[in-house]
Parts: sequence; C-alpha cells; structure tokens
Amino acid sequence: MSTAILTGQPVPGSSIEADLRSLGFDIRTATDAADAETLLAAVPADQRVAVVDTRFVGHTHALRLGLTDPRFPLAAVPGAVTAQPAGRQALTRAMARENSTSGGTALAVDSLAVRIVTALDADGGEVHRPELGSLVAVVPADPQARNEARQAVGAVDDEAVRLKSAVKARDGFFTTFCISPYSRYLARWCARRGLTPNQVTTASLITALIAAGCAATGTRGGYIAAGLLLLFSFVLDCTDGQLARYSLQYSTLGAWLDATFDRAKEYAYYAGLALGAARGGDDVWALALGAMVLQTCRHVVDFSFNEANHDATANTSPTAALSGKLDSVGWTVWVRRMIVLPIGERWAMIAVLTAATTPRITFYVLLVGCAFAATYTTAGRVLRSLTRKARRTDRAAQALADLADSGPLAAALARFLPGAARPTAALSAAAGAVLVTLGAWMWGPSWWVVLMAGAYVLLSAEAVARPLKGALDWLVPPVFRAAEYGMVLILAAKADVNGALPAAFGLVAAVAYHHYDTVYRIRGNAGAPPAWLVRAVGGQEGRTLLVAVLAAALTARQFTVALTVLAVAIALVVVAESIRFWVAAHRAGAPSVHDEGEPA
Repeated sequence: MSTAILTGQPVPGSSIEADLRSLGFDIRTATDAADAETLLAAVPADQRVAVVDTRFVGHTHALRLGLTDPRFPLAAVPGAVTAQPAGRQALTRAMARENSTSGGTALAVDSLAVRIVTALDADGGEVHRPELGSLVAVVPADPQARNEARQAVGAVDDEAVRLKSAVKARDGFFTTFCISPYSRYLARWCARRGLTPNQVTTASLITALIAAGCAATGTRGGYIAAGLLLLFSFVLDCTDGQLARYSLQYSTLGAWLDATFDRAKEYAYYAGLALGAARGGDDVWALALGAMVLQTCRHVVDFSFNEANHDATANTSPTAALSGKLDSVGWTVWVRRMIVLPIGERWAMIAVLTAATTPRITFYVLLVGCAFAATYTTAGRVLRSLTRKARRTDRAAQALADLADSGPLAAALARFLPGAARPTAALSAAAGAVLVTLGAWMWGPSWWVVLMAGAYVLLSAEAVARPLKGALDWLVPPVFRAAEYGMVLILAAKADVNGALPAAFGLVAAVAYHHYDTVYRIRGNAGAPPAWLVRAVGGQEGRTLLVAVLAAALTARQFTVALTVLAVAIALVVVAESIRFWVAAHRAGAPSVHDEGEPA
C-alpha cells in the first residue's frame, strides 16, 4: 500500500485524487503543513508515501513516472514528491524543516511539495527527476495558467508516450526495427491482464528450452520449429523489459532473472543443436562448446572494460572522440551495432541458419561472426585504453579483482610477491593462458600439461598480486576465462571418447554461471560472491590445475566421469548460493539494476 498526502487548497474539477487512486495510492488530505507532517508520521515506515499539491495539473503517466518507480528512494515531478522506505527519514527531515520555517500554516500560493524538494536538494538528497518529454506536470499559479495547462494535457496522448517509452532507448537494429514495433503492444496486453515481467521472462525461458528440445530431435521439421520458437522466445525476451518499463515493475530479482535466463536460453540451445546433430551422425559438441566459450569471453570483455572505466577520471581518448563523431552519422550507428552481433542479430542469425541449414553450418557461421565481433570490440577498447590517461579508482580495481575469480592458490602465492605495482598484469595473465592452452593442444592429457598448469597458477598469482589499475588490466578477467574454458575444451577433445565434450560443456556452463552471477552482483552494487563460495569452487586457477591433474591421472572414460561430477558439484553450490542471495536481496527491497546499457 502507498499513501499520498494532498496539501494546499482543493481545486474544483481536479482529477488528482482519481489519478492517484488509479496508481494505487490511498489518499489523505492535510489541512495545513503541520497536519501534513502529522499524517506523514502516521504512515508505516515500510510504505511508500507521497506529498502532492492539490493544484497539480498533468498527465497520469507523469505522476506514474514520478511517484511509482521502485528504483529510486526519492523522486519528484513539479508539485509532487515521493519517498520509499529508504528515503523516508530524508523526507521527514525536509518536511519538519519547512514547517519550522513556515510555522506550519497552510500555504495558499507556494507549494509545500516544491519546497520539500528544495529542502531535500539542500540536504544533499539524491532526488530522481524523470525525463517527462512532452508530458505535462505543473502547479499553475492562477486560473488562466490552469486552463492553459489543461489544454496542454489534452493535446498529448500520454498512453502513446507511455507505450513509446516502454521500448529501450538504445538497442540493436534487429530489435529496434523488427521486434519492438509490435512487442510493445504485447507488453501492454500483458500489463492489462496483470502479468508480471518475471512471468514473461519465465515464459521466454520455457519457450527457448522447448526450442532446444525441437533442435535435439535432429529432424528438418524439428530444426524449423526450433528456429521459429527461438525467435518467439526473443520476442518474449524483449517484451518482459518493455512490460517492466511500461508498468514500472522493476525489481532486483527480475533484473537477475532476465540476465541469467538470457545466458541459459542461448547455451541450452547450443546443447540442443549438438544433440540434434549427434542424432544425425555429426559430432559438433566441440563447436557448441567453442561457441559458448567465445560468447562468454566476449561478455566478460564488455563487463571488465565497463567496470574499469565507468568511474575513472580523465577518461577521454582520441579513439572515443572518433567513435562519438561516427555516432553523429546515422547509418554508421546501426552498422556498428549490427557488426558486434548483439543478442537480437545473433539469435535471428541462429534461428534462420537452424531452420535452413545444419547445426555444423550454424556453429561455423556463429563462430566466425562472434570472432569478428570480439576482435572488433576488443581492438577498439584496447586502443581507447592505450590512448587515454584515465585514473582508475579503488572500486574499479576491486571489481576487476572480483571478476578475476582468483582462488586460495593465487592468494597464497601473491603474498610472496612483494614490491610496487607493476604494469605487467595483463602480460602475466596472457603468458599463463598461452602456456596452458598451447600445452593442452600439443600434449593433450599428460603431466606436461600439469606442469604448464602449475606455471599458469604462478603467473595468475603474479597478475593479481597488485591492484588492477593499469591501462590494460581489464583484460585480465577475460584472459583468465579464455584460459580456463579453453583448456577444458581442448583436453576434452583430446580425450577422444564419447561423452567427454558434453561433460566439458556442462562444466564450462556451471563455471560460466558462477562468473555471470559475479558480474550481476557487481552491477547491482551487491559486491562479489562470498569468499567461502570462491574457495569452495577453487578459484579459476585451482580449477584449471585440478582439470589438468584429472586429465593426466585418469583414463579417458574416468576423466569424462570426473568432469561430469565436477560440473554437477559446482552447479549445485553456485546455483544454490545464487538463488539464496538474489531472493534475499529481492525481499530486502534492494534497488534493481537499470537496463538502458549496451544490448547484451
């Protein structure tokens, strides 16, 4: 329940009470400012409360944006201010200060809500003010201004504005022009029937899993059905976010489900394609695992670069300036968004290729496309990093350290590496990655690979021994991912026994889930997973060494069983802890992550 306290002189014919009730507010009317303070104190501390001027004139959607968005503790539009439980103390202090200034008398001219916002700003409170665009939200000073404001309200269809704003401001070409023009109406249909974004997200996951099942049949009809269902799953994937924006149903749990299910859907579909190909006598598990490795490493490059630079100072470069100039030319924006294969373009390509060709061709094209996209984006970011003189913060260094996922082995060895910070972290990580993957490629399951894995552990410890504040230190986490996942892929392929690559696929999927969960916690300002979890799953260097030892010490079939057991054990631990954490965060009312960033 939410409560709205109306202040000021009532206005005949005003729709403000009806508008507030339609938004779920219980109405209380204050006779003066002192009464408003009393009413505010009577509202339970765990409820949202708003202070609204009775003279407010504007669109209902302007009030919705200003008073019901769950992401902000304090928010305001002209003539109205709201506070969630986290912002109640600040609102109470501001109202008390205004009452002491005015003596608690009724205000006939100026607005108590407006003065409270001014007081909140003076106290340093972070008051969110939504971009209203063509929407109207004013407190008219006289009847003529009121009539003009009402005419302005009538001239703009706030439902059309609401529907348009449900679409993400920045998205890929395929999503913008082929999905969003109609998925927004599906989002409105869902909202009017009381469906939640989480329900639509779950429906998208189920649809994608059915698509993976169709692909696993290995028949042409199954592949066609899989492609169509994958596209429909993506439509639902767009709809859940649009429904959240349309109805302002943001939540911590919803943001996590949306991000996590996207990865689960795509990688489950890869597995379905591999199973379908196997039914036809074609083993493409290595390609499926390679696609998952490449796509995961691409995401880690994005996450690491953004975390390293989002709060850096002096964060400019000629490369970034050139990128800004290119963005001013319309067609280059869409070309650049398409060539990085965001989720819309990628899933459309996979769907069409599944229906029209074979799983092997689908994976070949996917690997080539993702490799080009990865090269393009990573090269651009490396150039930016080398040409800018950014000073990175301790927070950024800690985020990179958390993304590195170093375990107890690296932590113990790092204690024996004293000295000042060295600009060699990325080089050490890269050298270790080359040693362990090249060793696996040359010798396969052998003790030579164990020796290379031992050297990798030492170089990993050297890479993270000091704060990751160097120009290219954001490369350390993705290099670690490439080394760990790549070695598992190569050793499983070299084992040359049925089941080894599917088992490796499961292991990499379980570990990748852990790494994605780390990213989403950091993006949600919730910190990294607990230290016990990182120790329990060994850290990236510990897992790499363990897999190398298992490959050398066991027969090929025993190695396959060991990979399966390891995958199940890691999955049980990390998924259970992840669900516990995000459900607890949701119940605690943690703010959700904004979703207006790069298309996934």
